[in-house]
Amino acid sequence: MEKKEDTKAKRPRRQEQERASEEVSEVARDVLRIQLPISLPGLGHVNCYAITDSEGATLVDPGLPTPSSFKTLELRLKQAQLKIEDIHTVVVTHSHPDHFGGAGRIVARSGAQLVAHRSFSLGLQTDDTPEISVNDLEAHRHAESGYQTEEGVERQRAREPFTPKPPRWSGKTPWGGTSPRPPLKMRLRFRLMGWMGRAARFPAITRPAFGGDILKLGGREFFVVHTPGHTEDHICLHDPAEEIFLAGDHVLPTITPHISGMTRNPDPLKAFFESLDEAAAIKHVSQVLPAHGHPFDDLAKRCHAIKQHHEERLDHVREIARDLGPATVDAFMHKLFKPRSWGGMAASETYAHLEHIRQLGGADAHRDSDGLLVYEL
Repeated sequence: MEKKEDTKAKRPRRQEQERASEEVSEVARDVLRIQLPISLPGLGHVNCYAITDSEGATLVDPGLPTPSSFKTLELRLKQAQLKIEDIHTVVVTHSHPDHFGGAGRIVARSGAQLVAHRSFSLGLQTDDTPEISVNDLEAHRHAESGYQTEEGVERQRAREPFTPKPPRWSGKTPWGGTSPRPPLKMRLRFRLMGWMGRAARFPAITRPAFGGDILKLGGREFFVVHTPGHTEDHICLHDPAEEIFLAGDHVLPTITPHISGMTRNPDPLKAFFESLDEAAAIKHVSQVLPAHGHPFDDLAKRCHAIKQHHEERLDHVREIARDLGPATVDAFMHKLFKPRSWGGMAASETYAHLEHIRQLGGADAHRDSDGLLVYEL
């Protein structure tokens, strides 16, 4: 009997899923790409970039807070004739462990300054009623410009070093479900290392940054671009002279970043769209250096493609609503994602899309007797 030919084409592996290479490559003048191993859904490595100068180096996104990741970082730096003690600055693009995790060990060893956005947080601080107030949102907007109030004292305070608070995963989500939590193994690892549980163990952000700031790294100027969406505190770095754009997770070459509903922003998808538009409009970018995957050259094209993906997902949500009628976030999630993806992250992204539609006036929402949000489009 002849064996039937498998008509299903194998899905090609995405760039971001590739295992970390041992190669250290110079991707731009005095900018080295170091791939660190990670094992997270859909990801196989994180790109740590070393920007070298006469005094040592700046590291952007130094990987997970694990001994194995740090050991790999040391080995890769050695290949580049660098050591941890040569690191004078660490820049963290956003508050996810595969980006900020190695910062504590580096700061402890080298005394490096730590740069992150002023809104950097180790997790959404929630209580039993995680409703978002307009005042909180307005304060966040003021803080982006370095102004918390009109008072000069408060203006200066926004620039002072601060230590991020540890996250709390207790409480319910804004849509009534259980808060998304990292895997148990990861939570235990963080607790054992003292990263989550005592804020004092996390190094202070010695240089809080805002959109529009200029950082002098590698003997030249990088502009800080605040790009909320993937997280509220996400930043990118743009060097117009060398035409490079360190994109973090804001713009990835072959996958679309997760947009979480667990945020103080009432419409995180709108914030992401606006950030994509801002990034697409930046001039003098010939090479994009993402946090996962390989460097690529057309920033605007990729921004538009990611935005189109989410526009199509919004249309899919509207189609699902016609079939479901009034339904909970979980009910929408079960139709929007395949079973292998069901869970807290999928529910969170579903909620972000539903809220975007509601904010546009295309849906109503109310809570049922169990406290769950029910959407009707």
